[in-house]
Amino acid sequence: MTAPSERLTVRLTVNGHPVDHVVEARRSLADFLRDDLGLTGTHVGCEHGVCGACTVLVDGRSARSCLLFAVQLEGRAVTTIEGLTPAEGLSPLQEAFRVCHAMQCGFCTPGMIVTTTELLAQEPAPSTETIRGAISGNLCMCTGYVNIVRAVEQAVAARAAGARA
Repeated sequence: MTAPSERLTVRLTVNGHPVDHVVEARRSLADFLRDDLGLTGTHVGCEHGVCGACTVLVDGRSARSCLLFAVQLEGRAVTTIEGLTPAEGLSPLQEAFRVCHAMQCGFCTPGMIVTTTELLAQEPAPSTETIRGAISGNLCMCTGYVNIVRAVEQAVAARAAGARA
């Protein structure tokens, strides 16, 4: 006989909005975001923290949502790809991904954008090697990474040009 799952209330902020939700104690953050909150931009790939498809920001730092339980995020701030997308369209980084054809199937794209968002918050003008290092934990089976790096570099250049204007 299987014991009933313990249910707990978790209070956190998701994409700038307070969330108060009852979840099973062992519910992953990825499943909580996708199934309970309808934020399906967070993709689930390997479910072992290896592929990076489920990457979100927790208090501004990238984290694998498949490796966290939702209840571990009590009082924390979670930002998903939806939270990085402005209401009026795409963010400059997302637009650079589009323009540079940095996605093919798109499965890795949310995790790549979340990861590089953290990178650009910490290092506004990263080198190519730094960009490659930052995305090394995010697997992409389609692009060969060249256009992903190019997109991040273009976003950096656009930001620098905007700052000079």
